Amino acid sequence: MAGESDLRKLLGGMRPALNTGRYVFTTAGDGVPSGVTPVVTVAEEEGLTLVVRQEEADAAGLAYDYVACWITLRVHSALAAVGLTAAVARALAEAGVSCNVVAGLRHDHLFVPYESAVLAVEVLQDLSRRSA
Repeated sequence: MAGESDLRKLLGGMRPALNTGRYVFTTAGDGVPSGVTPVVTVAEEEGLTLVVRQEEADAAGLAYDYVACWITLRVHSALAAVGLTAAVARALAEAGVSCNVVAGLRHDHLFVPYESAVLAVEVLQDLSRRSA
């Protein structure tokens, strides 16, 4: 199950994919509400952070203030790889796009402002082309 750790190969093979929908960061005190299927959960001291589809948060009455798109980097990255997150964050920051990164076992997932979705994908595709 080892993923790629060579930074040049990681960047050149990112293949960013824009997932459909709008996603929000919210919190649920003791658990996940009925009808809500998180794509990310993080247990923090203050409570359980959830990243969920906006329509699910709305239906469950969950509060949020950040609406994001979800971009998956389809390269199979090793969890111990060095530099991928930094390179991606730097490229997006230079374009004025904020980025929240979540690492999965095989892929990295980026949550950027929904209105910046197209720009973010273009920036990532350009970074990938320049790194190949």
